[in-house]
Order: sequence, then C-alpha cells, then structure tokens
Amino acid sequence: MDWFTADTHLGHANIIKHCNRPFANVAEMDEVILDGLNSAVAASDTLYHLGDFAFRGGLAAIAAYRARIRCRRIVLILGNHDPHTSAGLPKPALLDVFSEAYTMLRIRPMFGGRRRPIVLCHYAMRTWQSSCHGSWHLYGHSHGMLPPVGLSLDVGVDRHEFRPVGLARAAALLSAD
Repeated sequence: MDWFTADTHLGHANIIKHCNRPFANVAEMDEVILDGLNSAVAASDTLYHLGDFAFRGGLAAIAAYRARIRCRRIVLILGNHDPHTSAGLPKPALLDVFSEAYTMLRIRPMFGGRRRPIVLCHYAMRTWQSSCHGSWHLYGHSHGMLPPVGLSLDVGVDRHEFRPVGLARAAALLSAD
C-alpha cells in the first residue's frame, strides 16, 4: 500500500509554536508522529515523505529517526529543510537512509482499476503535469494553511492528525473537495 506524509519536522522544537502543535515538547511530538506512522504503515508498504523529514542533527539524526519507522521503503521528496546540494538536489548520502530521494516525482499507482497519475512535490503548485486531465498533486510545506487547487491535497501531518494519508483516503478527500 502507498502512504503519503510531509512536514514531520522531527526534532524541531520551534515547529510546535510555529504551527501551534499540541505538544509539550519535541520528544512528545516525535513520539506521536512516529507512533502515527508505525500504526498505519506495514513493513511492505511504501511511504512517500514529501519533505521536511527532520530538523537539525544532520544525517545521523535523520538516519536515527528513519530507523524507527518500520516501513522498509521510504521515498523522500526533498523539502526546504532536508539536506540538499547547492544546486538544490538531494545530497547523495540521503540514499544511505532513504530508498530513493527526489526534488519532485510523478508516480502512477494502481487505484480503482486503473493507473492514477500523481505528482509529488514538497511545494504546492497551481498547475502540474496532466492537471487538466485528472492527475492529482500531493504536497506539503504549507502546514495546512494553503487552500488546495483542483485535485491537489496537502498531506502534511498538521492537516491529518499527525498521521500519514493512504491512497484511498487521499481519493476520498480529493472527491469531497
């Protein structure tokens, strides 16, 4: 099964105040988010993390948080707080931690008897590849503060009770808008 999330900001104490998260401290926030991920994803699932996985501590901290998620395949879509090169590309060392890492990705998972095109990016877009032909756009970065456009959805933890969004839930949310 495919899951989507963004903006976990693990280890980021200031995000609690910045986004009005209901946690007493960063340790509590990290536990709630990691528990939410692990209660949803199975080891054989794919988790697409749409950026801002962790904050501070470098690759060692990122690897330690990653090790606590039971899902074996995590694809990182680079966010502004994730390690990147001066050209804005994922640092190669991220591939020691995540299964894959991209700045943006187009996937086509099977859903409802057909392949569903989905554009994944940390940042919300007003238009995206095949947006006028029914493709979806999943994003983060806005922490639930930006209204969606068309078939787009903020999958960040601030918008979804600190849990990932499954493909069926994304479809339900997109059809409700």
